[in-house]
This record gives sequence, structure tokens and C-alpha cells, in this order.
Amino acid sequence: MNKISVVVPCYHEEKSLPFFYEKIKKVCNKMESMEFEIIFVNDGSTDSTLDIIKEFAYRDRSIKYISLSRNFGKESALYAGLENSTGDYVAVMDADLQDPPELLGKMYSILIESDYDCIATRRIDRKGEPPIRSFFAKCFYKIINKISNAEIVDGARDFRLMKRKMVDAILKMKEYNRFSKGIFGWVGFNTKWLAYENIERIAGETKWSFWKLFRYSIEGIIAFSTLPLVISSLIGLIFFIISLIMICLIITRTFIYGDPVAGWPSLVCIIFFVSGIQLFSTGILGQYLAKAYMETKNRPIYIIKESNLE
Repeated sequence: MNKISVVVPCYHEEKSLPFFYEKIKKVCNKMESMEFEIIFVNDGSTDSTLDIIKEFAYRDRSIKYISLSRNFGKESALYAGLENSTGDYVAVMDADLQDPPELLGKMYSILIESDYDCIATRRIDRKGEPPIRSFFAKCFYKIINKISNAEIVDGARDFRLMKRKMVDAILKMKEYNRFSKGIFGWVGFNTKWLAYENIERIAGETKWSFWKLFRYSIEGIIAFSTLPLVISSLIGLIFFIISLIMICLIITRTFIYGDPVAGWPSLVCIIFFVSGIQLFSTGILGQYLAKAYMETKNRPIYIIKESNLE
């Protein structure tokens, strides 16, 4: 009997967990030929999330849980779940029901009847999202696909069902600074995309503010592309050439007209502009150095505080 592991990262999901558990169990009961393990990863929640998960595990032997020692972030929680999964197939989904568990049966059917290694999902719309957030999200997907070698589909969700060989490939990428959407694309394998309309959270509030999403997008760009460093170098080269031209013009103007002092306000503006470009370029370099610094520390991606894993 084949086994499916369902990995569910959780952070302050006390309101949505009862709804999610009811839905996922209905799906499991329909797929009678499959064995299931549902791995909840509590990512340092300070509400009743862990207590609710323990209650599930007490009355349901298919429920496994991992509670991390603090909030390591969704990427680390996701990795913890994948690393401790034992299924022949592994699904990843959120507990807020924005990833409809009902699709799991269809995803499994396609996976076993085809040569695909992964069935992934993507949203075809962004209903319920603020327009400004949707705009920047679309811009991010366009940029990341042009500057990186990892295919990231617009509207892609983490919700997917993968064969074990793909999961093992993902687990070999033990980098501390993780960007799963890029990692899923980078490892390759044949992936089929299922599109569905956006679904709002069943309960609670999203933990992803605009600022957190912006930081996450920067993580993705830095993790899968060195183009920002190239752009920074090109800007430096362009300004160097412009400065040479300006020096020649100023020298010529001085010899012809004299009065080399005039125009100091524009000179101040130019200094501020160029200084800003320099600081921007230094900041890009600093981001890469910071990521490299964190990787060299070789810290664990996550730390387990307690679990019911055997």
C-alpha cells in the first residue's frame, strides 16, 4: 500500500486547524487504498496551535507533529516536515484552506497515471488581495523568471504532491537561506500545473504582510540570481565613462570661457545622486555577503523541541 505524507506548516493557526482537520480527513477517507500520515509542524506558535495538534494526535494515529523550539519561519518548518516524512508521495499544503485538500485525490491520480514527478498548483486570479500587492507580485514573477535559472510560475502555491525521488533531491539542498518556490523549480523533474481560483482564508489572518513579502522576494532574487551584482558593476562602469566625458568637457569649457566655479548647485545634486548609486550598489553586495556569512556559520535549519515521531 502506497503512503502519502501531508506536510502542514503551522504558525498561529488555532482558528483554522479544526476546519482543516475535518477537510483533510474527509479526503483521506475517500482515498481508502492509500495510507496517510499528516505531519503538522508547529513553527513556534504562542497561541493554542500546538495544543490543538496534540489533541488531534491523541485520537488519530495518522497525525504526527513536530514543534520547533522557536519561530524559524515557514521555509524551515517546511524543510522539517519534508525531512521527517516517510511517504512514497509527499504533499505540502497550508492549514488555512487556501490550498483546497479536495484536489489531493485528483493530483494523486494524475501522478500515478503519467510520467510526472510533481503535481503543483497555481492561482489563476488574486481575488481578495489588495491591488498594490497583486501588482508587485506579478512584477516579482516576471523579474525572477528573467534573471534566474529556476522556473517559478506566476501564482504558484507551495501546495503540491511530489514523488519521493523529488523530495529527496530537495532535501539535498541544505542551504540555510531557503526559497522553496525557487528550489522546487531548480531541482527540475516533470511538473504539471493545476490552476484554480483564489480561495480566501477559512479563519484567522494572514501572517504575510507586504513588508514580509517584499523581504521574501529579495531572498528569492539573491538566492537564485547574481544579476543584481552584474547590474551594480555595469552602473559603476557607466558612471565612470560619464565622469571621464564630464572631466573633458569641464577642462575644455574652462580653457575657452574661464569661470570654472559656476554651477555648484548642479554639482551638489550630482554628488548626491552618484553617492546614492554607490550606497545602493554597496547594499546589493552587502546582501550577498550577509547570506554567505549565514551559510558559513552552518547553523541548523531548525531545532525540534518536541514531537511524537517514532
